[in-house]
Amino acid sequence: MMHYNGMMTRRIDYRFLILALLWMAIIFWFSSQPKLFYLPEDWLDVIFKKSSHAFAYGVLWTLWWLATGRRAWLALVIAVGYAISDEWHQTFVPGRHGQWFDVGVDTLGALLAMALAHSSWGRRLLAHLPNS
Repeated sequence: MMHYNGMMTRRIDYRFLILALLWMAIIFWFSSQPKLFYLPEDWLDVIFKKSSHAFAYGVLWTLWWLATGRRAWLALVIAVGYAISDEWHQTFVPGRHGQWFDVGVDTLGALLAMALAHSSWGRRLLAHLPNS
C-alpha cells in the first residue's frame, strides 16, 4: 500500500496482471476452437465442461484480485465482463454458440473463488502472497 496525501492507495501488481492477461489469452484460445473434444457420456461431458468453465473463471478472478491490490468487486466485474465478451466471441466461431448459461457458470466460478478468498481458510492459504 502507498500513502498519497494521507490516503492509502493500492498498487497494481504487474506480475499478477501479466498472469491474468495470459490466462485470458488461454481462455480466448479455447473459445476460438471450432470443435472441442467430447467425453463418451453426455452427462459426463456437460459436468466436465461446466466445471472447467467455473474453474477457469475462478482462476481469472483470483489473478485479477491479486493484480488489483485485492479489490474483490473490481476483479469480479472484470471476470464477468470477460465471460460476457467471451460468449459473444463464440457466436463468431463456426461450431460454437455463446450461451448466457455459461456466463452464469463463469460468474459462479468467480463468486466461489471470491468466497474462498474471503473465508478464514482462504485467508490462511493466501497469507503468504504479497499484499499489493
